[in-house]
Amino acid sequence: MGQRGFWDEQQRVAKLQEKKPVLTRLTESIPWESFRPLLDKGYSQERKSNAGRKRIDPLILFKMLVLQQLFNLSDEEVEFQVNDRRSFEKFVGLGVMNDIPDATTVAFFRERLRKAGVIEELFEMFEEYLRDQGLEARGGQIIDATLVPVPKQRNTREENKEIKADRLPDGWEDNPNRLQQRDLDARWVKKNGINHYGYKNSICIDAEHGFIRRFVVTPANIHDSQMLPMLLDPENQDDYVWADSAYSGQCFQDLLSLGGFESRIHEKGSRNHPLSEAAKERNSVRSSIRACVEHVFGAMTTSMGGKLTRKIGLERNQAWWALKNLTFNFLRYLQRSTNALTIA
Repeated sequence: MGQRGFWDEQQRVAKLQEKKPVLTRLTESIPWESFRPLLDKGYSQERKSNAGRKRIDPLILFKMLVLQQLFNLSDEEVEFQVNDRRSFEKFVGLGVMNDIPDATTVAFFRERLRKAGVIEELFEMFEEYLRDQGLEARGGQIIDATLVPVPKQRNTREENKEIKADRLPDGWEDNPNRLQQRDLDARWVKKNGINHYGYKNSICIDAEHGFIRRFVVTPANIHDSQMLPMLLDPENQDDYVWADSAYSGQCFQDLLSLGGFESRIHEKGSRNHPLSEAAKERNSVRSSIRACVEHVFGAMTTSMGGKLTRKIGLERNQAWWALKNLTFNFLRYLQRSTNALTIA
């Protein structure tokens, strides 16, 4: 094989572009510039002078945060990948002659957005964009939660008791650097006989389009049903609510009725009151619709690098998963756009 020339390289790039990889489609389809005012709001800082390095474009940093969620990358790994991969570099809007923001800058930017409350506003802004595109919430809503694993803490039983009581174990406050590495908010929960440690991402999607419309991130030991009032979407054009039997109970039926919703929650049997054949049939029909929310969690697990999160504390995990949910909606928008073009 001979040496590659300049035109060979151009043909290689053109061939890659013809295949329309996901990053190219995201660049073309998502209204990135519309996010700039919010990003500037979260990243604004008064400069005492014009000396020093020019501020990095916040849109570049935002796209690096999206890359993190697309592939579940750490701050250090996203810095390396943008340096290493041409498609990543082009997606964020940099060229070979530009300096790549380092991991510390990416982490600092995400923290600034979190503290300013901008990440939730970014999610709502894209929700408004979806409505403008005729993709408003319709068909009713489906609610569910998924466990979010985080690295396990190697604490003693006594230390865990203190943490559960919202107290710092003896001696921890004497070592601030070590304390920063301790997650005081994550909790253990047992599901199907297996212990899990971390948080939960509870979401509400609309049944017709499959976008995440609302979400809540909590410690793992918070029962799914407690998040129901915060997840119900009054903007959905249809009144049906689907959920598994974890959300069953008369109090939840009353809540849905009070809000004008129509329950499609799975019925739950008990030892002395097993489900009738009719109830089993109703659950089976409901499962065929409710399964759509499992596809969301499946996409996060298989197509977005998995759910393991390396952030410490509830607030940082809330920010991380808000970005994860927003990025899923970006991908879902691409899928809906592709389907629409295929039908047309």
